[in-house]
Amino acid sequence: MTEKKKKTTTRKVRQKKSDSKKKAKKITPKNSPKSTRKTVRSIDFLEELLRAGCHFGHSVSRVNPRMQEYIFGVREGIHIFDLIKTKNQLEQATNYLKKIVSSGGKIIFVGTKRQAIESVERAAKEVGMFYVSTRWVGGLLTNWQEIKKNLDRLEELIKKLSEKDSPLTKYELGVLRKEQYNLESLYGGLVGLEKLPEAIIVVDSKKEQTAVREAKRVGVCVIGLVDTNTDPRGIDYVIPANDDAKASVDYILTKVVEEIKKAQNEQK
Repeated sequence: MTEKKKKTTTRKVRQKKSDSKKKAKKITPKNSPKSTRKTVRSIDFLEELLRAGCHFGHSVSRVNPRMQEYIFGVREGIHIFDLIKTKNQLEQATNYLKKIVSSGGKIIFVGTKRQAIESVERAAKEVGMFYVSTRWVGGLLTNWQEIKKNLDRLEELIKKLSEKDSPLTKYELGVLRKEQYNLESLYGGLVGLEKLPEAIIVVDSKKEQTAVREAKRVGVCVIGLVDTNTDPRGIDYVIPANDDAKASVDYILTKVVEEIKKAQNEQK
């Protein structure tokens, strides 16, 4: 073989190697097909649910039969949620919430159990919505006209007590501050709400069953974080997940907030 032919053969071999490397190019989220990227995101979502402990239900003996469709299995006497169903239900709920926000609707976050208070207040404040984190006042939705009077009174007190040069005596100011404190403990998270909300988001719908019943009576949509020991009837959008662990509640509400913010940003 002549030297010229050797050089030609070497170039061909190098070209083949180069072509094979291009074909074997590693697929990354940026250059992968849409279906692949979607699958990767879904897997990441499920892993996050798992790390947050959303999959843990209650003991087998405490299960509500109506929650069986959301249960994957049992581990050491504890029911385990099917996280694929949790993911799908959460996406359905957030899609509905985005529609509400896009049309200018209002939402109340409800969670009075110790593990939920901080998360509920933070979530509502982040998206400029309302919350109930101390206790649900009976008639808050079904007797809205009376509740609105209390809210108006609270707003009046806030304005009056914020005045620098008040003509009131110390005793009168003390009486008003006490009234303000009592009203704020019940309605502080609802200041600014002018009408019935379009939806309520409930953490532990079993504990907040009064809120759920009232919402159904007045036609307000209910999105509920529902554990295995709860009857899901009355909940329009069931999010089957652990409602006892703070990390689980935090994660679910964080996802809800993210989607609401997207809808709010689209309006700007």
